[in-house]
Amino acid sequence: MHGTQRTPILGIYPVSMHRHALWHPFADMSVVAGNDFIIASGDGCTVTDTHGRTYLDSTAGLWFANIGHGRIEVAQAAAQQMSRLAAYSTFGDYANAPVLELADRIAAMVPMTDAKVFFTSGGSDSVDTAVKMVRKYWQLLGKDDKQSIVTRTSAYHGMHVAGTSLGGIAANRAGFEDFGSQGRTVAWDDPQDLEAYLHQVGPEHVAAFFCEPIIGAGGVYLPPDGYLERVRQICRDHDVLFVADEVISGFGRTGCAFASTRWQLDPDIILAAKGMTSGYAPMGAVVASGTVADPFWAPGAGMWRHGYTYSGHAVSAAVALANLDILERESLVTAVRGLEVTLSAALAPLRGHQFVHQVRSGIGLLGAVQLDPAVLAEDPGLPTKIVHGLRHHGVVSRMLADGSIQISPPFTITRRQLQELSTGIDAVLTDLGSAREPIQSLHAELLPEQDRDYRGFDSLDDQLLLDVPPHHGS
Repeated sequence: MHGTQRTPILGIYPVSMHRHALWHPFADMSVVAGNDFIIASGDGCTVTDTHGRTYLDSTAGLWFANIGHGRIEVAQAAAQQMSRLAAYSTFGDYANAPVLELADRIAAMVPMTDAKVFFTSGGSDSVDTAVKMVRKYWQLLGKDDKQSIVTRTSAYHGMHVAGTSLGGIAANRAGFEDFGSQGRTVAWDDPQDLEAYLHQVGPEHVAAFFCEPIIGAGGVYLPPDGYLERVRQICRDHDVLFVADEVISGFGRTGCAFASTRWQLDPDIILAAKGMTSGYAPMGAVVASGTVADPFWAPGAGMWRHGYTYSGHAVSAAVALANLDILERESLVTAVRGLEVTLSAALAPLRGHQFVHQVRSGIGLLGAVQLDPAVLAEDPGLPTKIVHGLRHHGVVSRMLADGSIQISPPFTITRRQLQELSTGIDAVLTDLGSAREPIQSLHAELLPEQDRDYRGFDSLDDQLLLDVPPHHGS
């Protein structure tokens, strides 16, 4: 009938021509819509777009592809588990075989006694779970006034409600300041600021200190010497729980299974995600020490009314187990420790660029090339130009909150690929008008092999530490 609007069959409603319905996270959709950069496949440390062009993945996706892309073994583990049992609730007494095995395996990896593992769907879930867990912990101990959560400037703790309110990146909190009134941010690099705040409000009001061992999305800020050990002791002295947010650093990124192991932090709680599955399936975890878990598990504690639909997802757990098998069999965490000085050496020439404020690296496969704030103020569009320019030079990357180029490649990266990464950044900065001081560029043949002795030194680290010290900033 004329003039009558027909109801589409099977939900087939009209969409804008040449524009997909996908709403991208962390994106200005007025710019992105219709300009999707579509990744079609991945293999090792590279990804390929729909036009067939291959790029070096300098960020391991979003900090997660630790074992690299395209691992058939992981896909097979997922398919096998999916054919048996894709998922089932783990509420109450329900469980599945892979999640039980994974919990035990993670509990044996973390640097804490009698650990218990609460599974989530990802890092942001883990943060919000931990906020509720620490408050409930103190309630079970009869200390209801211990409610405040302390975090650090530049810190990122996910984008759920609790994580948004706790984060130290102001732009992420803008417009949502009313989400939380129980948090406080202290200086990221000054233990005395934490101690002063505890004295100011009284530790009897503070539940926990959330700490990324290495600040990630805020700019890859490495801890000053002695900082982590000092804040950990401050928390012990004032009866405040220490929560290590290892969503990025966990499962090998710092050259140890966990950063908490490298710095001997003995945390009360560890937050994990990303590297747990290397991004092959969504999954996260909150790992609680026996001290924290005991009141929840004690007779009379009752039900803790918290959980997620996909807590302990069977396929994700199977994927995580396959991922851990690869990390262990190929000694990839050891490889990360061996490459950390090589990465510093590869990035060193970039310090000479006019547009560069700092180059930060020296711990594991983590780094950042921070742009000069004055240059960014003069050209706010420079970060986008750099990201797009890097693609032209065969590298995919992203900009962090402080105007830094993120560097966190897969653990399987080679020394030649590290050179390609540095060369690509150098080239795009030059293309955009950044002059560089004549610091000798590093070529792949100048980055030593891992299994050879050089100039009488006992190790690669000893040689390169003399040649190019780790760069916590320049």
